[in-house]
Amino acid sequence: MLYVVRHGQTDQNKEGRLQGRNGLPLNEEGCKQAESLREQFKEITFDYVFSSPQDRAIQTAKLITGMQPIIDPRLDVFDLGEADGLRKHEVQLNGILPDRDVYRGMEDIQDYIDRVFRFVSELEQEYGEKEVNILLSGHRCTTGGIGAYFEGIPEDQNILRFSSNNGDYKKYEFAGKRSGEK
Repeated sequence: MLYVVRHGQTDQNKEGRLQGRNGLPLNEEGCKQAESLREQFKEITFDYVFSSPQDRAIQTAKLITGMQPIIDPRLDVFDLGEADGLRKHEVQLNGILPDRDVYRGMEDIQDYIDRVFRFVSELEQEYGEKEVNILLSGHRCTTGGIGAYFEGIPEDQNILRFSSNNGDYKKYEFAGKRSGEK
């Protein structure tokens, strides 16, 4: 079973800011959210724990499992470039993303989806036929991208519809048993 967790709250989340690679660690509420997940998962033994390289995701994984996660850069947050840290209501959007004509340094969305899909595909090849529990700790975009791997990319390309809230999760199974419900 694959447990896909979005990191707990940070002060930037609380302030309504876009949080990319210049993000903050968990705040007190974020730690409580991760501890709540630890309680929800207390009957689960995790065979593998993977995390984005961002501190907030690593903290979340450690608080939930007590394990040192395997850091994989393919789970890193979407690079927002110059839009990183801006208040959501101030950002000029082009669809669900900040407008690339306004903000420099943003990651290409297709490159982002490709790297997340490659990671999940490798997990599926390695563990898809095995009875293992895997926790993945990431971000809104990460949980959305992994959801899109299992559910398909929506027509409007909005993978964020598959995202989790801070300190929440979705679970999936490999081998065609694709359910994102808890």
